[in-house]
Parts: sequence; C-alpha cells; structure tokens
Amino acid sequence: MRSPLGKTVFYVVVIAGAIAMLFPFVWTVVTSISPGASLTTTPKLIPENPSFGPYLELFSRVPFARVIVNSLVIAVASTILQLVTSAMAAYVFARMPFRGRGAIFLLYLATMMIPFQVLIVPLFVEMKALGLINTYAGAILPTIASAFGVFLLRQAMSTVPLELDQAATIDGAGHFRVFFQIVLPLVRPALATLAVFGFLNTWNSFLWPLIILRDPLMQTLPVALSSLQGQYSTQWDVLMAGSVISILPMFALYVFAQKYIVQGVAGTGLK
Repeated sequence: MRSPLGKTVFYVVVIAGAIAMLFPFVWTVVTSISPGASLTTTPKLIPENPSFGPYLELFSRVPFARVIVNSLVIAVASTILQLVTSAMAAYVFARMPFRGRGAIFLLYLATMMIPFQVLIVPLFVEMKALGLINTYAGAILPTIASAFGVFLLRQAMSTVPLELDQAATIDGAGHFRVFFQIVLPLVRPALATLAVFGFLNTWNSFLWPLIILRDPLMQTLPVALSSLQGQYSTQWDVLMAGSVISILPMFALYVFAQKYIVQGVAGTGLK
C-alpha cells in the first residue's frame, strides 16, 4: 500500500466502488425530474427536459403530505420507545446480576431468528382485540421491543467500568440515578446507532403498515409508493419522485449521526 502502484490501485478500487454505490441514487434523482422517463430504456444521467412536474403530480395523486406525517410519527415514536425499552433491559442484563441472567438473555436473543411473517396473524388478532386497527398505536406497539437493540446496548454498557456504579452507590445513588446520569451518557454512540437503525427499519417497513392501516389517509410512505405502481404500466418519474422524498429523511439522519454510528459500532464490536 505504501508503493505508488498500490496507492493507485487502492484509489481506483475505492472510486469504482463509490460510483457503483452512487449510480442508483443519481439515476433515481434524474428520473424523478424527467417527465415521461422509463426505467426500461438506457439509463440517462443528464435529464433532457428537467422539470418538477412529477413531484407536483405525486402530491396531486395521493395525499403525500399526510403520508409523510404518518411515517414520521410512527418512525419517531417507535424509535424513541425502542431506545427506552432497549436501554432499560440492557442495563438490567449488563449491570444487575441475578440467577439465570445469561440464559434469559440468550433466550431473548433467540427471538431474533423468528421471522416477522410468522407473528403477523397473532399480532393482528391482538391489535383487533384491543381496538387498534387503523391507528398509530397499532402500527407502533409491535415495534417498540428490539432484541437487537438490547444486545447492542448491553454490549456497550458492559464496557463501562463497574467501579463507577459502586462509587455512585456509596454516594447514595440508586439504580435510576446510575442509569440516567452515569451509564446512559457513556453509551451515547451506541444509542445513536440504535436510533438510526430503528428509524430506518420502521421508516422502510411495508408489510405491517399495509396490514394494520386500512385508511388511505393513514398509509405510510412504502405503502403509498407501492400504490403508484400499476399492474400494466407505471409512471416511473412519479414513482422515483416519491422515492427521492422518502430517501431524504434517512439521508439527513445518517449524515447527522454518522460520527456516533462509527463510534457505536467500533465500541460494541458489532460487525
């Protein structure tokens, strides 16, 4: 790598990888401002007659502003609740020894191997019995517990020295004060990482919102975008305009939390 040839090869590979990763996004943006564009033709990276007409048509065909609000409400609420439940459970598994702690933790992690599709029917029956069909609560409640989140935060909290807890206990602090004032501030990178992952998963969720939210005014972005694709023909410019809008919040969130994501992944040993 220190030789000129090695550096040249390295930069060529990195640049080629960056171009390969950016190409779909650039194509999506170009298609979204090219009225009448089709994805069945040769990709064009320079629009011939750029126009924001597809975006205007998008908002005229579906209540897209309401759809964006629905997705934001569900994704933000789900993310916050995931952080709360995962952090509290991780604190118990990492800082409070009790009999069977390891076995219970492994059993909880084993739930990650259960496909969500298996749980759809019992979850729907449960939400119907609670009267939560076509409500925000019905869409949010099944997502507030995350085995991955507990694992991620438990690994981060395990790196915090126990001597800090002992010193705080000697000064009269209880578990809640240790949790909020000592442990949580030291695992902020892991919290930011979980927040990004949780937001992205909920924001991109399609199957559960499709089943639980029946009213078109309650639809989320993935469900609304699927309704733009016809059986025999599709206005790809309008569909790509919706895709661009759906990407922007995720892109902004990742840019804002990029530093914390790197720190969180490195600090927890997550691969």
